[in-house]
Amino acid sequence: MPYHFLSNSPSTPTTKASDRQNDTSVSLPSTSTSSSISPDMLNYLWIPFLISLSKELTIARSATATTSLSILLPSQLADDSPSAPRCPAPDKNLNYRPVIGILSHPGDGASGRLNNATNASYIAASYVKFVESAGARVIPLIYNEPREILFEKLNLVNGVLFTGGWAKTGLYFDTAKAIFKEVLARNDAGFHFPVYAICLGFEILTMIISEDNQILETYNATDQASTLQFMENKSIEGTVFQRFPPVLLKKLSTDCLVMQNHHYGISPQRFQGNELLSSFFEILTNSADADNQVYVSTVQARNYPVTAFQWHPEKNAFEWGLSMIPHSEDAIQVTQHVANFFVSEARKSLNRPPARKVLDNLIYNYSPTYCGKAGKGYDEVYIFAEPETPNNTRCAVHGKGGLFESFPVLEATMTLLQIIARTSIEVGDWTNRDLLASVLSCLILLQARMPFLNIAG
Repeated sequence: MPYHFLSNSPSTPTTKASDRQNDTSVSLPSTSTSSSISPDMLNYLWIPFLISLSKELTIARSATATTSLSILLPSQLADDSPSAPRCPAPDKNLNYRPVIGILSHPGDGASGRLNNATNASYIAASYVKFVESAGARVIPLIYNEPREILFEKLNLVNGVLFTGGWAKTGLYFDTAKAIFKEVLARNDAGFHFPVYAICLGFEILTMIISEDNQILETYNATDQASTLQFMENKSIEGTVFQRFPPVLLKKLSTDCLVMQNHHYGISPQRFQGNELLSSFFEILTNSADADNQVYVSTVQARNYPVTAFQWHPEKNAFEWGLSMIPHSEDAIQVTQHVANFFVSEARKSLNRPPARKVLDNLIYNYSPTYCGKAGKGYDEVYIFAEPETPNNTRCAVHGKGGLFESFPVLEATMTLLQIIARTSIEVGDWTNRDLLASVLSCLILLQARMPFLNIAG
């Protein structure tokens, strides 16, 4: 069918007389310069209009659906009043620069492969990263430092973390107990001071509070991922689990999202049977070991900001040396939520120490040591070891802890003594006559007692 356009050309079709006589319903004026439009032409003109309208309606429906499902930016909100505050003022009751003290543990964290000094201690870097990931910094509390120095550092922090490990006796236990008692005293005095205790930390607090160093039982829970079974009818409000999404809370009971790595623990029956323990802590979760023996896995103090975990919340995100550590997205969320709760409690601390003292004691003043190549244990550790020195200035040759305890140290010391003696003699410097006499005396004594050493010259 041919298209008909508006035209004045002679080719425009004419209307028959019979058609004009029969068409009485419509009368169109006609002039010599006017144009006529055929009915078919009108039909075709509607088509582009209908297509355009259809597109507009589709776009409008899509925009409505998108708006209902998307999050609006502040600039898209109805209230565009310039007087509306964009950033609320910080809460003056919160500390937005919290610092956590982490107690070091005896050894080097690598069975002596990194440092076998008798006074060495370490903090696994995973605990430091765990705290930092939630917005806090770390000051190391070196367990064998003089007590007065340790408590000066305690005045610089807003919370304390007791790590995993093996030491349950001796100086480490005594130091942990002294710190914990001090923390409780500060909370009793009205100063909010939170504590996290992980694995060994859980066990030590159990021993301290129960006043029974033999209360722990043995379990088969090394290198094991497990679930957490929540106590029935127990509210999680105000606990470490309060901010967990409901879906993640449910998965904690069904999926193995937490890492266990311990030989000791305590059963719910023994825990509840100890009046001191059950009155101080309430049980949040239990877990089962490889032999299906149930033990208490998470507790929280009734009247203090103290939470203890038999499991390792820090390992999911920051350790790779054990094969069973869960690294799924859900497991990483568990680590983050647990860290966030601890630091949120630390922000409530009113302690505001001088900034310079904090900076001088931060763990950033130390460097971590990578030990993950062994394929087991920790990936990184911070090692703290002061050089062992003799108790006096005499030339010590024998005895543990003396100047010449090991042959490499002895050889290096001999070289240093020779350099001091030679330099003083060559330049004619006799101002330190007593020191030079002591050096020469040591050389003579060593030559007499250990003739195999080459001290000639």
